[in-house]
Amino acid sequence: MKKLLDLLSEEIGQAFEATGYDAALGKVTVSNRPDLCEYQCNGAMAGAKQYRKAPVMIAGEVAEKLADSKVFKEAAAVAPGFLNLKVSESFLLEYVRDMAAAEKFGLEISPNPGKIIIDYGGANVAKPLHVGHIRSAVIGESIKRICRYAGHEVIGDVHLGDWGLQMGLVITGLKERNPELVYFDENYQGEYPKEAPFTISELEQIYPAASARSKEDPDYKARAMEATFRLQNGDRGYRALWRHMMDVSVADLKKNYGSLNVEFDLWKGESDVHELIPELVSYVKDNHYAYISEGALVVDVKEETDTKEIPPCMILKSDGASLYNTTDLATIMERMRLYQPDEIIYVVDKRQDLYFEQVFRCARKTKLVPPGTELKFVGFGTMNGSDGKPFKTRDGGVMRLENLIRDTKVEMLRKIREGREMPPEEAEKVADIVAVAALKYGDLSNQASKDYVFDIDRFTSFEGDTGPYILYTIVRIKSILSKYRDQGGDTGRALFRQAGNESEKALMMELAGFNAMMQNAAEEIAPHKVCAYVYDLANAFNHFYHETKILAEEDETRRAGLIALLDLTRAVLEACIDVLGFSAPERM
Repeated sequence: MKKLLDLLSEEIGQAFEATGYDAALGKVTVSNRPDLCEYQCNGAMAGAKQYRKAPVMIAGEVAEKLADSKVFKEAAAVAPGFLNLKVSESFLLEYVRDMAAAEKFGLEISPNPGKIIIDYGGANVAKPLHVGHIRSAVIGESIKRICRYAGHEVIGDVHLGDWGLQMGLVITGLKERNPELVYFDENYQGEYPKEAPFTISELEQIYPAASARSKEDPDYKARAMEATFRLQNGDRGYRALWRHMMDVSVADLKKNYGSLNVEFDLWKGESDVHELIPELVSYVKDNHYAYISEGALVVDVKEETDTKEIPPCMILKSDGASLYNTTDLATIMERMRLYQPDEIIYVVDKRQDLYFEQVFRCARKTKLVPPGTELKFVGFGTMNGSDGKPFKTRDGGVMRLENLIRDTKVEMLRKIREGREMPPEEAEKVADIVAVAALKYGDLSNQASKDYVFDIDRFTSFEGDTGPYILYTIVRIKSILSKYRDQGGDTGRALFRQAGNESEKALMMELAGFNAMMQNAAEEIAPHKVCAYVYDLANAFNHFYHETKILAEEDETRRAGLIALLDLTRAVLEACIDVLGFSAPERM
């Protein structure tokens, strides 16, 4: 189904062509003066020089050709050469009817959908998720859902940090606590226990204590590095402990990510490509992509057009150890072999921009990816406190993500109980749903690359540009539809009718913009555009609601038409919040 603006542009383009001008001049945009018109075309201004004629004369000729248009009810030429346009209610009605009948509201699905891998989450095993993890998870999940909605095959990968020094630190800390564990007996040849010798809570205590000590005690850090080396080189006991760490940590991560409606298709980590690293090193050496610089193996990735210094991409340190670069390049190698993606999107802190520029250039220079495969970096800003600095707890520590979610749910429950009567159990369920919307919408409504301030009072408000406001709008519509059904009406048989007032027409026009918005959000990887649309649509509905009798409308035919419009509005709003990663309750 064609986008509304494309259809409007076609109509204007035909009018330009009929008067002897280039049809390409007929591009229509939403009016920047809604008090004067709904849409506008500035093509006459662009064509004036080409045709050596005053733009207002060109606009006037085109406006005359549109006098009998079935698409526009008004087309006026105004100085110095604009075309002010108002769309026909009957044309808009047909468009909205077609939307309601079409799959995905008529969104144009690409005839050649791509395969996309999204690398987001980036949690570290044996460490609790903190507030710094929220943006990657929330933004990545929404990008995954938007791209799937647009028709692409999308694979989400958590890409765990599960193979570095933190593993050696945990093993060393555990050995100090429980040296008698069988995993540390080098002569043990039997089967290791199936149950982990620690809980997630104990694991999360061991790591920070070990990490802090390693910074003060060089001998302790050396033992941790030795433990890491032994793990990575196949020590039986250490590998068994590592598997326990993975099982316990991943179960906890799934619970915490799940509380935000964040899911991954792949739970792969750095360890999955450990065996590929020697092959990668041989490959870049044998094909003369890499060279030795101060003892390290590097690939030069600078380009003549660079305006800033781009250091070489290091493959191995001078002591032969691998780095994050090595792991990420090996991961690209594995992804190309297993999935052959058309695109890999990395959702990572924007401060990693230079790092990923190096990795991407290296992957291209060494031909790890074919020319047609895109590597994209979606860098996000930080979530800050009211002081403008990265969000901290009141005592200055880094807040755990589960505590942030809990605090938001507590605040949401308080506001729900204040505003309405509801059984306690239902109130808690509703608070859980609305709190997730508050957190995710509060994050996603900002452009990903920008920092934002976490304001729990604003995010949990039922007024303004917030998740709770959007959900309240959806619940209001659901309530009206439910009452209509209770009165014997059938929402499935309600037929659309031509707009009866300006606010009804404005709501239809907002609905008609869905396809263009969703396509644009997918192409530009921009969840904030879905948020902006949802907010505008909710505002258009609420304006219409306050100006229009719906259930009190005495004309049954008109009432049924209003119900059809409400049902489509609900469906579009719910499709939008679904790609943002949250849902609406039945009542609030």
